[in-house]
Amino acid sequence: MRILIRTSKWAVLARRLGGLAVPLTIVPVLMHRERFLDSGAFLVVALFAGAVAALAVLAACVGLVRLWHTGDQGWSKALSGLFLGLICLAPFAFYGAQALRYPIVTDIATAPRSELPLIFEPDMADMPAPRLLTAEEQQRFFPNATTRTYPLDPLQLFAIVEHLVQVQGWDVRQRREPGIAGAPGQLNARILTLVGWREEAVLLITASGRGAAVDMRSASIGALHDLGSNGQRISDFLVALDSEVTAFLRDNPNVNQLVPDEAVEPEAGAETGEGG
Repeated sequence: MRILIRTSKWAVLARRLGGLAVPLTIVPVLMHRERFLDSGAFLVVALFAGAVAALAVLAACVGLVRLWHTGDQGWSKALSGLFLGLICLAPFAFYGAQALRYPIVTDIATAPRSELPLIFEPDMADMPAPRLLTAEEQQRFFPNATTRTYPLDPLQLFAIVEHLVQVQGWDVRQRREPGIAGAPGQLNARILTLVGWREEAVLLITASGRGAAVDMRSASIGALHDLGSNGQRISDFLVALDSEVTAFLRDNPNVNQLVPDEAVEPEAGAETGEGG
């Protein structure tokens, strides 16, 4: 007598849902990055993809339990559905952890925002009001997001900042070098995040005593929560700038130092011997 071994329907369902969750997770991200999807539609599709991935994981778990008890076929289908579902849920887990870790905020700055104006594209004019932190909250969550002052000429510091912006791969939209009369320098750059959100960074270089200071602002465009990206961007950039300036000063130890009086050549015709 031939014994028929069935394939678990739960395993088949898990594999199908897992296979569906993959394009539902990836394609909207690509469309959002290329601006074929606006942010509202992207959030709806992303939540639907997360729900499908969660159902794939649930179906796989039920299928694995039933396979263990019944001896049916479908282990590979259940495991593949579980794997694909978990892979698609990983971004949701990461961003969920970020949402729990950081407060709801969309704009971080080290100086008054009136000194660090943003540039917005025309279709972003009706963006929601930015969510801000108090000075105490910003210090607690992003202690490195503070004004930096260096013993450099503003033009020298501007060049280092601009180089670091280029290394980051940010899209510079506005550039103004520091002026001779003390006018500050400014860089506005647009950043595209991995999932397609647009954010903007502003860097201000001003003369400060015998050196120059750097202030920075980073803001999300049209978002409800930046998940810590703006504060972390400022902190990481300024820490990297500390390292760049330290290396520059190490390699150029005499930069901006005044020439000692004894090293100045005497004027033509001046006598170097004893007076007489």
